[in-house]
Amino acid sequence: MRIATVNDRASLIIGDGDRAVDIHAASDGRFGPEPAAVFERWDEFRKWVDSAELPEPVSFAREDLGSPSPAPRQVFGIGLNYSEHAAESGFTKPTTAPPVFTKFPSCITGPHGEIGLPAGGHTDWEVELVVVIGTKAHRVARADAWQHVAGLSVGQDISERISQMAAVPPQFSLGKSFPGFGPVGPWLVTVDEFANPDDLELGCAINGEQMQLGRTSSLIFSVSELIEQLSAVAPLLPGDVVFTGTPAGVGLGRDPQRWLAAGDELVTHIEGIGEMRHRFVADPA
Repeated sequence: MRIATVNDRASLIIGDGDRAVDIHAASDGRFGPEPAAVFERWDEFRKWVDSAELPEPVSFAREDLGSPSPAPRQVFGIGLNYSEHAAESGFTKPTTAPPVFTKFPSCITGPHGEIGLPAGGHTDWEVELVVVIGTKAHRVARADAWQHVAGLSVGQDISERISQMAAVPPQFSLGKSFPGFGPVGPWLVTVDEFANPDDLELGCAINGEQMQLGRTSSLIFSVSELIEQLSAVAPLLPGDVVFTGTPAGVGLGRDPQRWLAAGDELVTHIEGIGEMRHRFVADPA
Protein backbone atom coordinates (compact mmCIF):
# COMPACT_ATOMS: atom_id res chain seq x y z
CA MET A 1 0.00 0.00 0.00
CA ARG A 2 1.21 3.50 -0.85
CA ILE A 3 -0.04 6.51 1.09
CA ALA A 4 0.59 10.06 -0.07
CA THR A 5 -0.39 13.62 0.61
CA VAL A 6 -2.10 14.93 -2.53
CA ASN A 7 -3.17 18.58 -2.45
CA ASP A 8 -2.75 18.51 1.35
CA ARG A 9 -5.08 15.51 1.75
CA ALA A 10 -4.30 11.93 2.79
CA SER A 11 -4.62 9.69 -0.26
CA LEU A 12 -4.06 6.14 -1.45
CA ILE A 13 -1.87 5.83 -4.55
CA ILE A 14 -3.27 3.50 -7.20
CA GLY A 15 -1.61 1.93 -10.22
CA ASP A 16 1.55 3.47 -11.67
CA GLY A 17 1.61 6.39 -9.27
CA ASP A 18 -0.37 8.98 -11.21
CA ARG A 19 -3.83 8.32 -9.73
CA ALA A 20 -5.10 8.57 -6.17
CA VAL A 21 -8.12 7.96 -3.97
CA ASP A 22 -8.97 10.57 -1.33
CA ILE A 23 -9.06 8.69 1.99
CA HIS A 24 -11.50 11.05 3.73
CA ALA A 25 -14.03 10.83 0.90
CA ALA A 26 -13.63 7.08 0.37
CA SER A 27 -14.12 6.35 4.07
CA ASP A 28 -17.19 8.62 4.34
CA GLY A 29 -15.30 10.87 6.73
CA ARG A 30 -14.02 8.11 8.98
CA PHE A 31 -10.34 8.95 8.34
CA GLY A 32 -8.49 12.08 7.32
CA PRO A 33 -8.40 14.41 5.55
CA GLU A 34 -5.14 15.31 7.31
CA PRO A 35 -2.45 12.60 7.07
CA ALA A 36 -1.87 12.86 10.83
CA ALA A 37 -5.41 11.62 11.42
CA VAL A 38 -4.61 8.42 9.52
CA PHE A 39 -1.47 7.67 11.54
CA GLU A 40 -3.30 8.29 14.83
CA ARG A 41 -5.61 5.34 14.02
CA TRP A 42 -3.14 3.29 12.04
CA ASP A 43 -4.29 -0.24 12.93
CA GLU A 44 -7.94 0.69 12.41
CA PHE A 45 -7.05 2.33 9.10
CA ARG A 46 -5.19 -0.76 7.85
CA LYS A 47 -8.19 -2.96 8.61
CA TRP A 48 -10.49 -0.56 6.76
CA VAL A 49 -8.28 -0.54 3.66
CA ASP A 50 -8.21 -4.35 3.56
CA SER A 51 -12.01 -4.51 3.17
CA ALA A 52 -12.88 -1.16 1.57
CA GLU A 53 -14.50 -0.85 -1.85
CA LEU A 54 -12.57 2.08 -3.23
CA PRO A 55 -13.98 4.54 -5.75
CA GLU A 56 -12.39 5.23 -9.12
CA PRO A 57 -9.02 6.95 -8.59
CA VAL A 58 -8.40 10.47 -9.85
CA SER A 59 -5.32 11.66 -11.76
CA PHE A 60 -2.95 14.14 -10.14
CA ALA A 61 0.28 15.94 -10.99
CA ARG A 62 3.54 15.08 -9.21
CA GLU A 63 3.74 18.72 -8.12
CA ASP A 64 0.57 18.11 -6.08
CA LEU A 65 2.43 15.73 -3.75
CA GLY A 66 3.51 16.73 -0.25
CA SER A 67 5.39 14.79 2.38
CA PRO A 68 3.43 11.67 3.41
CA SER A 69 3.80 12.87 7.01
CA PRO A 70 3.84 16.65 6.56
CA ALA A 71 3.45 17.66 10.22
CA PRO A 72 5.30 15.15 12.43
CA ARG A 73 5.54 15.99 16.10
CA GLN A 74 9.09 14.66 16.22
CA VAL A 75 11.78 14.36 13.55
CA PHE A 76 14.85 12.31 14.43
CA GLY A 77 18.07 12.45 12.42
CA ILE A 78 20.80 9.82 12.67
CA GLY A 79 24.38 10.80 11.94
CA LEU A 80 27.33 8.72 10.73
CA ASN A 81 25.25 5.57 10.23
CA TYR A 82 27.30 4.25 7.30
CA SER A 83 30.98 3.44 7.88
CA GLU A 84 32.28 5.06 4.69
CA HIS A 85 30.31 8.25 5.36
CA ALA A 86 31.74 8.45 8.89
CA ALA A 87 35.22 8.13 7.40
CA GLU A 88 34.69 10.79 4.71
CA SER A 89 33.35 13.14 7.39
CA GLY A 90 36.47 12.69 9.54
CA PHE A 91 34.73 10.89 12.40
CA THR A 92 35.24 7.51 14.02
CA LYS A 93 32.57 4.93 13.27
CA PRO A 94 30.01 4.86 16.13
CA THR A 95 29.83 1.49 17.86
CA THR A 96 27.66 1.74 20.97
CA ALA A 97 24.94 4.27 20.11
CA PRO A 98 23.95 6.32 17.05
CA PRO A 99 24.55 10.09 17.04
CA VAL A 100 21.08 11.65 17.17
CA PHE A 101 19.93 15.16 16.24
CA THR A 102 16.64 16.71 15.12
CA LYS A 103 15.48 18.40 11.97
CA PHE A 104 12.83 20.85 13.08
CA PRO A 105 9.43 19.95 11.58
CA SER A 106 9.11 23.29 9.78
CA CYS A 107 11.78 22.12 7.29
CA ILE A 108 9.70 19.17 6.07
CA THR A 109 8.58 19.53 2.46
CA GLY A 110 7.36 17.40 -0.44
CA PRO A 111 9.12 15.39 -3.14
CA HIS A 112 9.08 18.00 -5.91
CA GLY A 113 9.71 21.71 -6.28
CA GLU A 114 12.30 24.36 -5.49
CA ILE A 115 14.51 24.68 -2.42
CA GLY A 116 16.22 27.96 -1.50
CA LEU A 117 19.97 28.06 -0.88
CA PRO A 118 21.01 30.16 2.14
CA ALA A 119 23.19 33.07 1.00
CA GLY A 120 26.90 32.46 1.57
CA GLY A 121 26.33 28.88 2.68
CA HIS A 122 27.77 25.50 1.75
CA THR A 123 24.65 23.42 1.14
CA ASP A 124 25.10 19.65 0.92
CA TRP A 125 22.97 16.64 -0.04
CA GLU A 126 22.33 13.44 1.97
CA VAL A 127 20.05 10.72 0.59
CA GLU A 128 18.37 8.82 3.41
CA LEU A 129 15.81 6.11 4.03
CA VAL A 130 12.99 7.65 6.06
CA VAL A 131 10.92 5.65 8.53
CA VAL A 132 7.43 6.85 9.47
CA ILE A 133 6.03 5.58 12.76
CA GLY A 134 2.55 4.01 12.69
CA THR A 135 1.85 3.09 16.30
CA LYS A 136 3.34 4.52 19.48
CA ALA A 137 6.67 2.90 20.34
CA HIS A 138 8.04 3.21 23.88
CA ARG A 139 10.75 0.94 25.22
CA VAL A 140 10.30 -1.36 22.26
CA ALA A 141 12.50 -4.41 21.85
CA ARG A 142 14.44 -4.74 18.60
CA ALA A 143 12.52 -7.87 17.63
CA ASP A 144 9.22 -5.96 17.79
CA ALA A 145 10.36 -2.70 16.21
CA TRP A 146 9.02 -3.18 12.67
CA GLN A 147 5.50 -3.71 14.08
CA HIS A 148 5.46 0.00 14.95
CA VAL A 149 6.46 1.23 11.48
CA ALA A 150 3.76 2.56 9.15
CA GLY A 151 6.09 2.52 6.17
CA LEU A 152 9.19 3.79 4.42
CA SER A 153 9.85 6.80 2.24
CA VAL A 154 12.65 8.62 0.44
CA GLY A 155 14.35 11.51 2.23
CA GLN A 156 17.04 14.13 1.80
CA ASP A 157 18.79 15.49 4.87
CA ILE A 158 19.81 18.76 3.18
CA SER A 159 22.56 20.33 5.30
CA GLU A 160 24.13 23.79 5.35
CA ARG A 161 27.66 23.00 6.54
CA ILE A 162 28.78 26.49 7.59
CA SER A 163 25.87 26.81 10.02
CA GLN A 164 26.37 23.21 11.13
CA MET A 165 30.02 23.80 12.03
CA ALA A 166 29.70 27.37 13.36
CA ALA A 167 29.29 26.42 17.02
CA VAL A 168 31.89 24.79 19.28
CA PRO A 169 31.24 21.92 19.51
CA PRO A 170 29.34 21.66 16.19
CA GLN A 171 25.55 21.52 16.36
CA PHE A 172 23.67 19.74 13.62
CA SER A 173 20.02 20.72 14.00
CA LEU A 174 19.86 24.36 12.87
CA GLY A 175 22.06 23.83 9.82
CA LYS A 176 19.75 21.03 8.72
CA SER A 177 16.47 22.88 9.29
CA PHE A 178 16.31 25.74 6.79
CA PRO A 179 12.98 25.89 4.90
CA GLY A 180 12.68 22.93 2.55
CA PHE A 181 15.72 21.11 3.97
CA GLY A 182 13.68 17.99 4.86
CA PRO A 183 12.06 16.74 1.63
CA VAL A 184 10.28 13.39 2.02
CA GLY A 185 8.31 11.42 -0.56
CA PRO A 186 7.00 10.70 -3.05
CA TRP A 187 4.82 8.58 -0.77
CA LEU A 188 4.95 6.11 2.10
CA VAL A 189 5.20 2.41 1.17
CA THR A 190 4.02 -0.04 3.82
CA VAL A 191 6.53 -2.59 5.07
CA ASP A 192 4.66 -5.59 3.66
CA GLU A 193 5.44 -4.36 0.12
CA PHE A 194 9.17 -5.14 0.48
CA ALA A 195 10.82 -8.55 0.13
CA ASN A 196 13.49 -7.30 2.56
CA PRO A 197 12.96 -3.82 4.02
CA ASP A 198 16.48 -3.94 5.51
CA ASP A 199 18.21 -4.10 2.10
CA LEU A 200 17.22 -1.36 -0.35
CA GLU A 201 19.33 0.55 -2.86
CA LEU A 202 19.43 4.31 -2.32
CA GLY A 203 21.19 7.07 -4.19
CA CYS A 204 21.08 10.54 -5.67
CA ALA A 205 22.35 12.48 -8.67
CA ILE A 206 22.98 16.16 -9.41
CA ASN A 207 22.28 17.24 -12.98
CA GLY A 208 22.47 13.60 -14.03
CA GLU A 209 25.81 12.90 -12.31
CA GLN A 210 25.64 10.19 -9.64
CA MET A 211 26.72 11.46 -6.24
CA GLN A 212 25.68 8.69 -3.85
CA LEU A 213 24.80 5.02 -4.25
CA GLY A 214 24.51 2.49 -1.44
CA ARG A 215 22.32 -0.08 0.25
CA THR A 216 20.49 0.15 3.54
CA SER A 217 21.93 -3.24 4.49
CA SER A 218 25.13 -1.26 5.21
CA LEU A 219 23.53 0.73 8.02
CA ILE A 220 25.62 0.48 11.19
CA PHE A 221 22.45 0.68 13.29
CA SER A 222 19.54 -0.97 11.45
CA VAL A 223 15.99 0.36 11.48
CA SER A 224 15.01 -2.03 14.28
CA GLU A 225 18.09 -1.07 16.33
CA LEU A 226 17.32 2.62 15.88
CA ILE A 227 13.74 2.20 17.03
CA GLU A 228 14.90 0.21 20.05
CA GLN A 229 17.46 2.84 21.09
CA LEU A 230 15.31 5.90 20.34
CA SER A 231 12.20 4.51 22.02
CA ALA A 232 14.20 3.62 25.13
CA VAL A 233 14.39 7.37 25.78
CA ALA A 234 11.63 9.16 23.86
CA PRO A 235 8.25 7.65 23.00
CA LEU A 236 7.93 7.55 19.21
CA LEU A 237 4.52 8.88 18.19
CA PRO A 238 2.29 8.13 15.19
CA GLY A 239 3.51 10.09 12.19
CA ASP A 240 6.98 10.73 13.63
CA VAL A 241 9.78 10.68 11.08
CA VAL A 242 13.23 9.09 11.41
CA PHE A 243 15.98 9.98 8.92
CA THR A 244 18.19 6.89 9.21
CA GLY A 245 21.53 8.21 7.92
CA THR A 246 23.33 8.70 4.61
CA PRO A 247 25.93 6.66 2.70
CA ALA A 248 29.22 8.07 1.40
CA GLY A 249 29.37 10.61 -1.41
CA VAL A 250 28.29 13.88 0.18
CA GLY A 251 29.85 17.17 -0.91
CA LEU A 252 31.65 17.65 2.41
CA GLY A 253 33.70 14.49 1.87
CA ARG A 254 34.84 15.24 -1.69
CA ASP A 255 38.21 16.58 -2.83
CA PRO A 256 37.64 19.31 -3.78
CA GLN A 257 34.49 19.78 -1.75
CA ARG A 258 31.35 20.42 -3.74
CA TRP A 259 28.20 22.29 -2.78
CA LEU A 260 24.77 22.69 -4.31
CA ALA A 261 24.40 25.72 -6.57
CA ALA A 262 21.46 27.66 -7.97
CA GLY A 263 20.06 25.79 -10.97
CA ASP A 264 21.16 22.34 -9.79
CA GLU A 265 18.61 19.54 -10.03
CA LEU A 266 18.84 16.87 -7.32
CA VAL A 267 17.18 13.52 -8.09
CA THR A 268 16.91 11.13 -5.15
CA HIS A 269 15.73 7.51 -5.29
CA ILE A 270 15.22 4.44 -3.15
CA GLU A 271 14.47 1.00 -4.56
CA GLY A 272 10.85 -0.05 -4.21
CA ILE A 273 9.69 3.43 -3.18
CA GLY A 274 10.35 5.96 -5.95
CA GLU A 275 12.16 9.22 -6.55
CA MET A 276 12.13 12.91 -5.66
CA ARG A 277 13.21 15.83 -7.86
CA HIS A 278 14.23 19.24 -6.55
CA ARG A 279 15.74 22.32 -8.13
CA PHE A 280 17.82 24.71 -6.06
CA VAL A 281 17.43 28.46 -6.29
CA ALA A 282 19.14 31.44 -4.68
CA ASP A 283 17.34 32.37 -1.46
CA PRO A 284 15.67 35.75 -2.11
CA ALA A 285 16.24 36.70 1.54
